[in-house]
Amino acid sequence: QVQLVESGGGLVQDGGSLRLSCAISGRTYILQFVGWFRQAPGKEREFVATIGWNTGSTIYAESVRDRFTGAKDKAKNMVYLQMDSLKPDDTAVYYCAANSLGIAYAHKERYPYWGQGTQVTVSP
Repeated sequence: QVQLVESGGGLVQDGGSLRLSCAISGRTYILQFVGWFRQAPGKEREFVATIGWNTGSTIYAESVRDRFTGAKDKAKNMVYLQMDSLKPDDTAVYYCAANSLGIAYAHKERYPYWGQGTQVTVSP
């Protein structure tokens, strides 16, 4: 199996920055994509970004493109999400998730492995 643990969430003001980290352990050799999702209160969990575990290629949701940047460090089994120009609408619990599929899916159903989430709160 694969285990994921997020960290780096917190409270930040409008326009601020945070960097989320996702520590991955277990059968990392099976991974193809590591995704970031978020869920705000009363809303569905939504796609934020996905990163190719071997290639480093990235795909972003339209709402975060040009503000968020994904990166990975295979040697450390880590994936990161740098979030800049944060807005109150970015407030949510952020999750990292992983799959062993060869396609960069934006659908949460395609990711069988999930972390516990980290809270990000952006104050006006």
